Amino acid sequence: MPALNRVQLIGYLGKDPETRYTPTGKKVTHFSLAVTQRWKSGGETKEYTEWVTIEAWGRLGEICDQYLKKGSLVYVEGRLKTDKYEDKGETRYFTKVVALMLQMLDRKPTEEPVLTVEEEAAEYEA
Repeated sequence: MPALNRVQLIGYLGKDPETRYTPTGKKVTHFSLAVTQRWKSGGETKEYTEWVTIEAWGRLGEICDQYLKKGSLVYVEGRLKTDKYEDKGETRYFTKVVALMLQMLDRKPTEEPVLTVEEEAAEYEA
């Protein structure tokens, strides 16, 4: 049976990207993305912000680390991945988005074209 695991998000970075290395030496970059939904209810504008953890591997991660900063507006396309860890004897789960493509949406004062970067799907670790 076919399956689809695809996420598309547009949002602002909540903090500067952080880059680390795995025990095998692969580079991975993490950042949080604020995706805000706005709607009107009874003439009043309301909003809700969802915070999503983004993980970028390899060259895509390097580009995120080099060019993105807190407040950057980006479009991210990727897949959901749920990891687990032990905390005080209890198993906890968290879901993140593994970025496969990123487009910077911030415009520079000179109105340079936006930069789109796509990553090969196999450069991450499970």
